[in-house]
Amino acid sequence: MVAGLALGSAQGAFAFEVADTEGKRHRLADYKGKWVVVNFWATWCAPCIKEIPEIAEFKEANAARAVVIGIALDVEGEAKTIEFAKKVGHAYPLVLGDDRTEKQFGKVKGLPTTLVFDPAGKRVYDRLGTVTRKSLEQVVAPDPPPAPPPPPDTKEAAGAPKS
Repeated sequence: MVAGLALGSAQGAFAFEVADTEGKRHRLADYKGKWVVVNFWATWCAPCIKEIPEIAEFKEANAARAVVIGIALDVEGEAKTIEFAKKVGHAYPLVLGDDRTEKQFGKVKGLPTTLVFDPAGKRVYDRLGTVTRKSLEQVVAPDPPPAPPPPPDTKEAAGAPKS
């Protein structure tokens, strides 16, 4: 798969509310100030299964500043999907996708698909294809550190009189 726009909806203002398999609601607005990663996958998708442990590692290493939500687009049924997710190391909230999910996010054009929302809630990353812990960490990397101040003028630093 290739990088690029993976969903049918346009970028811009975004809002969503989904419930995970444990009944907890997840709204983008509730995570203001944190990065939010939403990963669409399925039990039959080999690249999806390969990336789940990487995403779990990312979540663990960045728990203070990022939230991860997995959305399974499966027809296996709730119990089988939950059991499978546990087996492959899906250690973050699991949502079972349905028609309401599609209405909120748009049609997913392929799997895996990963979206990243910045701390202000703006969608800044939309990838069709696998991701890794490293690739996600590059997306959420803090702004580059400020440039160091210029070196002092050597005449002033040496106590020489100013001209």
